[in-house]
Amino acid sequence: MTSPQSMVLEFPAMLHGSIGSIRREVRARSEGWAREYLKTGGFSLPRRMRQVPPGELLVMHSAAEFEVMGRSSWRIHMFIDVFMNLNEGVPEEEYPRVRESFESFCLSTPWGALYHAVSPPPPRSAQRMARRLAALLSFWDVLQGPLYAYRVPDTHHTLDEIIAYIYGMTLDAWCPGGATSVREHLVLTVERMARATREECMEAVLRVIPSVVRMNTDLQHREELNDPDFLRERLAALRPDDFESLSSAYRFAVNGQLFAWDLALGRH
Repeated sequence: MTSPQSMVLEFPAMLHGSIGSIRREVRARSEGWAREYLKTGGFSLPRRMRQVPPGELLVMHSAAEFEVMGRSSWRIHMFIDVFMNLNEGVPEEEYPRVRESFESFCLSTPWGALYHAVSPPPPRSAQRMARRLAALLSFWDVLQGPLYAYRVPDTHHTLDEIIAYIYGMTLDAWCPGGATSVREHLVLTVERMARATREECMEAVLRVIPSVVRMNTDLQHREELNDPDFLRERLAALRPDDFESLSSAYRFAVNGQLFAWDLALGRH
């Protein structure tokens, strides 16, 4: 039997402070993690943790920085700096293994699961995103406490709101018709995404594309990018790795591929 999840939320203290102090501490911790990996093959929690009280604001995207400029704050988006130094001293052939091991370590923590859900690094395949979102679900209750600043100006999201904002299109693509709550919709999506075939991934991507096209007003060749036959042909022609990168129907990954097709159509 698993023990009940603690409702006291703690994040690494290095993610709280000014931009400069966070950058220095994150660099030092990531270099420390690299040394630890070389020595032990694993990673340990930061020694300095800090409690996140209910209602505390977590800045999840650099676009929301204007709200907290000049004062100490939680800047979760700066966790990306870890990946710039994680390979310090690690042989190049070990890089993929380091990243895999580090992601598994992160997903066992509420802060790591939150980061990998809100700012998922590549690759973003269906199975990988299912693991990330499943990790988020395992910490869902404790992560209800803070508020989240993302891209929408002057908007402080609840956990349900930020996940609906980022993944609403994806959830609808995998589970049309939705569910009674964001959490339930996410649970259903993770279940389907984790065991999806290539054909099921393609159908989810095809369902999300119209919403992504409507969202992106910069796309020039909108008729072609709304043509199911054109899209099926282009998706089928992608290299396996390229298809995998958008097989989760994560809207920002799909948007990148639409831009590439849009540019190619312009050249012709």
